[in-house]
Amino acid sequence: MPSGRNQKLKLCYLSRIMLSKTDEDHHLTMPEIQAYLEDYDVTADRKALYKDMDALKVLGIDVIGQKTKGGGYDYYVASKNFDVAELKLLVDSIQSSKFITEKKSKDLIEKVGTLASEYEAEQLKRQVTVHGRVKTMNESIYYIVDDIHRAILENKKISFEYMKWNINKKMEKRKEGLYKVSPWALTWNDENYYLIAFDDEAGKIKHYRVDKMKSIKVVDEKREGRADFREFNLAEYAKMSFGMYGGEKTRVSIAFKEEMVGVLIDRFGSGIPIKTLKDDGWYETMVDVAISDQFLGWIFALGENVKITGPKRVVTKMKDKLKNIGDIY
Repeated sequence: MPSGRNQKLKLCYLSRIMLSKTDEDHHLTMPEIQAYLEDYDVTADRKALYKDMDALKVLGIDVIGQKTKGGGYDYYVASKNFDVAELKLLVDSIQSSKFITEKKSKDLIEKVGTLASEYEAEQLKRQVTVHGRVKTMNESIYYIVDDIHRAILENKKISFEYMKWNINKKMEKRKEGLYKVSPWALTWNDENYYLIAFDDEAGKIKHYRVDKMKSIKVVDEKREGRADFREFNLAEYAKMSFGMYGGEKTRVSIAFKEEMVGVLIDRFGSGIPIKTLKDDGWYETMVDVAISDQFLGWIFALGENVKITGPKRVVTKMKDKLKNIGDIY
């Protein structure tokens, strides 16, 4: 049998064929494998391919050969680094990520599809419903995230412009000049990507929407706020900050009817204290929250079965907010 021009790449092409063309429901016979190899200008006899299949196993590719009804054998890759359910989870995460642009979402989903066979990738394509979702328009977000990680790794500060939307649907600077902070972590909350950083000037930890950052630069100054961040609990911070809107951290008591207990546990976790009140069917819990309009709006949206009972100043703030809203209608 004459050799093809790409014989040295035979094992590489064979692994590509087996990973992309086979799975537990789709197998290839030796003649089919040989035909696919010929498309890459590679020739191989059966005896050589048997050895090549063993070599793939040594490389960690789970090639299975099984006897067919006709008495021959066919081959497939049984297990891969990711199964279809895991890949669908990745695709769903990409789709739901507002901080990834629509174009990048499609590109990433196509790349995720290469981790499966061609047939499994078709299942992932049916998952794609990116079009029409609210997505960021900041195409440079990948480079911004990369710069932030580099600054954290090198223990340096960053500077950037922080943008906001104006009435003309254009992005404009929130203030003249640059923000300069000490970056400590990145977190994904409420479908957005946030930088958690120490504001040197204010002397406290703040957060910033990554997709609204622009012209980021790594500054040749050492980070500050190490002691503050050492005591910082990122999970607790995200849980108490509704929509990541900042506010004064306050311990608030919330009374609720029994049917609302699931809503509160979903928001604050199963560790919240719950005590029975004298009022029939009412219970109370205590939670730490950042007092903001977003928190008060969340309470309002839960209706008559949930109410703030303390501290008094927060109750008064809620009443005033309801009155002010009522006055504009």
